[in-house]
Amino acid sequence: MKPRYVPLAILALALLALFAGYSATQRASPAYASPTAQAAGPTTTSLASTTARSGVVDFSGVSDVRLGQSDAELTREGAMARPADACGPVLTGVQAAHPVFADGELVLLWANPPLTTPEGVGVGTSLAAAKAAYPQATAMAAPPGSYQFDGLMVTSGDRAYLFMHDGQTVRKTVVGYTDDVQRLFTYGVGNC
Repeated sequence: MKPRYVPLAILALALLALFAGYSATQRASPAYASPTAQAAGPTTTSLASTTARSGVVDFSGVSDVRLGQSDAELTREGAMARPADACGPVLTGVQAAHPVFADGELVLLWANPPLTTPEGVGVGTSLAAAKAAYPQATAMAAPPGSYQFDGLMVTSGDRAYLFMHDGQTVRKTVVGYTDDVQRLFTYGVGNC
C-alpha cells in the first residue's frame, strides 16, 4: 500500500467501526424498517440543482460540501467542525453525511438517512430498487473472510456511489472518488 493511502485506510477503518457501533445503539429508523422502499425514477435535473435539494447526495457531494474540498476550506467556511467527543471531523450543516479525507482533501462521504441519491437510492432502499435505478451498476462481492456487506457500485467518470447491502436491502451508502470507493470496499474500515 502506498504511504499516501495509509491515513485514508486508517480513517476509513475508524469510521466503519464508529458507524457500526452507532447503528447498533440507535433505535430502528424508518429507512431500516422499510426494506421495500422504492427508488424514484431517474431525474433530468442537473447535478448542481439536485444537490441543493434537501436530502440529496450526488456525485459532486452534498449541499454546499463538494468532493475535493480541503478540510481547511470546509472548516474556514464553517461547514465542518472537530468536536472533542467525535471520532473525526463532522459536517455542521448535514449531520447525515460523514466526511473522509485523504491528504487533507475530501474523498468520501458516508450518506445516512434521510440522504439519498437523486434517483432516491440510499440506506433502506431495496436491492431490487437500487438495481432498477442503476442497471449499469457493478456487483461487488465482499472480500473473502471479511464481515463486510456485498456491494453495488455505480460510476460516473472519476466518481462513484457504493451501496453495501445484505442481499435484500442497502445498509450503507458511500459517495466519493472511484479509486477511493474501490479502496474502501477492498480494504474495509476499522475502529476510531
